[in-house]
Amino acid sequence: MSKKTILIDECRKVSSIDEPGAGGACHQYSVDIGERPVAFAMFQKGAIEENGVNGCQNEDLLVIVKDRLASFQAGDYPCYENKQALHHIEAALDWLNKRTVDRRTRGVEGQPKSIENNAGIKSCPIAF
Repeated sequence: MSKKTILIDECRKVSSIDEPGAGGACHQYSVDIGERPVAFAMFQKGAIEENGVNGCQNEDLLVIVKDRLASFQAGDYPCYENKQALHHIEAALDWLNKRTVDRRTRGVEGQPKSIENNAGIKSCPIAF
């Protein structure tokens, strides 16, 4: 298992802790403060149809951050930056949902298939 640091600052380190899968992305990430692990995320590995549910989805983490930012905005100190971040997280969720709906409509959800859209950009296959 390889560990690759993807963010480091004065107090925290975020790392991928496994090898990339067939789709090119890692499935396990850790957040450490000093040497102390404080968070771990394990993403779905392989198609649910073939492997069952074995991890979270990108959307799950985005929904957590969306809830936190919306709560901050509803609190005593809302700010423009949080409002913008919240807007972009909502947009990310909308795009990921659009991708899922499109793949279901084409009957290819859960399969490693992509197509080019009208702009010549490939619609991504599932993440492995």
